[in-house]
Amino acid sequence: MTASLKIFVVGATGYIGSVLFDYSKKLGTAFGTSSVEVSSLLFLRLDASSDFDYRKISAGDVVLLTAAISAPDICAHEHDLAWNVNVTGTSIFIANVIARGGRVVFFSSDTVYGEREDEFDESAACSPAGEYAVMKHEVEQRFAGNPSFKAIRLSYVFSREDKFTKYLVGCARRNEEAELFHPFYRAIVHRGDVVEGALALAHRWDEFPQEVINFGGPEVLSRIDFADCLIDAGLSELKYSVIEPDVDFFKNRPRVIAMTSEILPKLLGRPSRSLTDAARFEFSLS
Repeated sequence: MTASLKIFVVGATGYIGSVLFDYSKKLGTAFGTSSVEVSSLLFLRLDASSDFDYRKISAGDVVLLTAAISAPDICAHEHDLAWNVNVTGTSIFIANVIARGGRVVFFSSDTVYGEREDEFDESAACSPAGEYAVMKHEVEQRFAGNPSFKAIRLSYVFSREDKFTKYLVGCARRNEEAELFHPFYRAIVHRGDVVEGALALAHRWDEFPQEVINFGGPEVLSRIDFADCLIDAGLSELKYSVIEPDVDFFKNRPRVIAMTSEILPKLLGRPSRSLTDAARFEFSLS
């Protein structure tokens, strides 16, 4: 990796961005942004992205754009607010970075593909499911073909700190039975692999000409599989019951997205972690 590369992490206090920023600083010069005033970070609100000082961006810098309003229900019920952040402001920001000679890795979503039960890779056509997916796909389309733009399409990103894992751990600690929605399948990917893969892409940009890369794990798993992996990894006290979600849940969330990629393992230099291995790593059982 090129230590002289300057990296900007947009959303440096978020679930993925915070870890990405920490690792970026270890590799070289890195700057993070936040939508609230933090002394150690650059101030950036994507709904007012024209106000950002783009003179900080130089030719060759890489911006890892993780920030967004990602809750599907907010995107659906507060559409104008979410569109202003996720599409209008984000597009203005990307265009200004590229105009300065910078390059952008845009964190997108597997939901741009829509519901798919059969395995597919980056060559599959998109059929966005839900407003969040529509917004992500719109940004991708606006910069399609631009050599300074790449999109990472994320599946569900697992770690000790993801929302579903915290729910399961909390239920286990309180001796409460967790309720698992089924069917609900994703190619669950470890947050460590997302961070490592994104930084490899930033540092080895020219080695990967692909405009879109799927970031998913090696298996397509249900939430039942998810819970069983945590039990096997040491959360033996977890008990659960299976329920079918109401129809509104699936309006903005496809039941199955069986995403694969041959590119992510090449970025990592190894296969992506299985959920079992990732869970053992997160809970210090490996």
